[in-house]
Amino acid sequence: MRKQKRCMGYVAVVVDDYDRAIEYYTDKLGFTLIEDTPQPGKRWVVVTPDPDSDCAILLARASNDRQEGFIGNQCGGRVFLFLQTDNFWRDYNAMKAKGVHFCQEPREEEYGMVVVFEDIYGNRWDLYQNRQT
Repeated sequence: MRKQKRCMGYVAVVVDDYDRAIEYYTDKLGFTLIEDTPQPGKRWVVVTPDPDSDCAILLARASNDRQEGFIGNQCGGRVFLFLQTDNFWRDYNAMKAKGVHFCQEPREEEYGMVVVFEDIYGNRWDLYQNRQT
């Protein structure tokens, strides 16, 4: 019997509109829509940068005023999510060409290449590639 590993399954990102969020994450960031299932009063919408990944983003539409207040500010203005890539310049250039807003120029750190960008809502992300060892 194979032991089930523990991992993060989903990270919820609060959004204002399912279709607008799907379009941004798939068209601008190159994610794959892996599920869009209607449920009473909402939808279960999941996107991922790689269908083979163990972790995906659940696009969760705000359902009240309090939740709406957190759209784009789920981490108090800090970098909230980290998108790891195996080819930094490929992904940076593709995202930039599609209009993704980068907050700074790419920089090399001890661990590798990194740049901060904001998604359509203002959530801050790191696009990064670990240094090859």
